[in-house]
Amino acid sequence: MPQVNILIVSGKKEAADTIELHLVSAGYQVYRAGNAEEGFDILDEKAIHLVILGMAISGMDGVTMCRQIRKVSNIPIIMLSEKMENMDKIIGLRSGADDYVTEPVNPLEVVARVGAQLRRYMEMDTGQEEPDGKDILSIRGLVMDRVSRQVKVYGEEVRLTPIEFDVLYLLASNPGKVFSTDEIFSHVWRERVYEANNTVMVHIRRLRGKMKEDTRPEKIITTVWGVGYKIEK
Repeated sequence: MPQVNILIVSGKKEAADTIELHLVSAGYQVYRAGNAEEGFDILDEKAIHLVILGMAISGMDGVTMCRQIRKVSNIPIIMLSEKMENMDKIIGLRSGADDYVTEPVNPLEVVARVGAQLRRYMEMDTGQEEPDGKDILSIRGLVMDRVSRQVKVYGEEVRLTPIEFDVLYLLASNPGKVFSTDEIFSHVWRERVYEANNTVMVHIRRLRGKMKEDTRPEKIITTVWGVGYKIEK
């Protein structure tokens, strides 16, 4: 198995020590940064496959750093949310994070979420999928290649994170079918439903923004109020 490099950016040494210990035990190579500047230096120098990012770090807050990383990379980002309040998590997801863990962290949960995010990312990076004759999907100006994980909207390439791709592919591969937020969460995140509503809504909003739906004559993703989301046939 090739080496997988994980970057932890956190000003909380004790929590970062615990996370690092469990990740190293799971076989990952871990790099540490105590502030944003150190984090960006490591991202420039090393081939990082996933970032664990604290909300409160010196030099730049975690949300801003997440946005900066997203401008140049689609690697998975897991935010460490300091509070149980939904708004913190929504802000983190809106900034481009793929997942979040609430502090004080459960290190075993972190390792599990790291593994889930990396599986999606590695699939996207290698294009490994089971062939079934449906690798190219085209619907309503949207073209998705399941092997290369490339997406085009009206001929314009759109860069998506692994989670965003999976959400969009679920809807596009089932045209006309309405999925509730709980159904989308269970299909894509493949875990028990946990605050699915906010998480799914934020990812749908990010997808609409990246696909520039506000400028299109017809929206690709349709909201069925009180029920969920679908892509029309």
